[in-house]
Amino acid sequence: MTNAPIIFENPLRYLHDFLNRRDYSKIFVLVDENTSQHCLPLLLEHLPDFSLQRIEILAGEEFKTIETVCRVWDFLSKSKADRNALLINLGGGMVTDLGGFVASTFKRGIDFINIPTTLLAMVDASAGGKNGVDFDGLKNQVGTFTQPEMVLIEPSFLFTLDQRQLLSGLAEMLKHGLIADAHHWNNLIRLEVYNAETLKKHIRDSVEIKLKIVEEDPHEKGLRKILNFGHTVGHAIESEFLQSSNALLHGEAIVIGMMIEAVMSCQQNLISDEELKLILDGFAKIYSHQSVLREEDIPKFLRWMQHDKKNRLHELRFSLLQKIGEACFDVKADENMLRKAITAYNAYVAPNHLH
Repeated sequence: MTNAPIIFENPLRYLHDFLNRRDYSKIFVLVDENTSQHCLPLLLEHLPDFSLQRIEILAGEEFKTIETVCRVWDFLSKSKADRNALLINLGGGMVTDLGGFVASTFKRGIDFINIPTTLLAMVDASAGGKNGVDFDGLKNQVGTFTQPEMVLIEPSFLFTLDQRQLLSGLAEMLKHGLIADAHHWNNLIRLEVYNAETLKKHIRDSVEIKLKIVEEDPHEKGLRKILNFGHTVGHAIESEFLQSSNALLHGEAIVIGMMIEAVMSCQQNLISDEELKLILDGFAKIYSHQSVLREEDIPKFLRWMQHDKKNRLHELRFSLLQKIGEACFDVKADENMLRKAITAYNAYVAPNHLH
């Protein structure tokens, strides 16, 4: 499964020309409340010759559900969308994941185009052809591997993001460096400020690192699993915190997951103490206020992890680091090791710890 073309140069002009060449019966654009207000006007400005029907959904991971999918299917059905219709997904990873799932299943599949509007979606959801929704509180439990017609990377959308959202996206870029390209990690860690301007030139590097991995292993049978570094623990933390009033953004949870899984890599003698310190200090420099995890929540995190798609025969499997810039996958770990890693992480981020 070859990845869809990812367009970096004049993407909205490219889209206009593409739509001129194709004869779609109807064009729909899926947005959430935020992208409807902040991003849709720019898209429409570049597509004055086309009639687009807007489908608006509620913003937030808690609405990435089969119920939302049913509402979008219903809208398409009532609007008499046929197999020659096109769905443009304009939004963050929640919109592109859900929209891709809707398009890949409606009428057994209609064309779709992803226009990620958050840094996280540009560097993560844009490449790989994964679509899906959360089910029963569990992340991405139902989905498809289907490629969009194309992915458009328009950096001007980044100016609509606040700092918290930008840093959430940066987490995935840092992950790409840690698992596959030490140079990329170092370039990002060395930045003095993190904003739409300073990160713009590093987006393509991140996307290309991910693409290389995905093209080697499109269906996650082996190497692609290294992209899950930080996610086994991170998804569990994200799911648990979603139940509370203190919800974390995806990237925020993944940073905690990466720090804990870096500790586990050291516990397994895969990386040295020196490398672990470089990694933890790198994260602490950017994400200065990390949550301390409560001991009593560890069984809850474990329950979420039992549903992780990488597990085999109820054994927890992790993708861990071998050095900065290299990772391995299918590493077994038990509850005891996880507890020790969380304790070490807590000791590092506790307020009395002097960085």
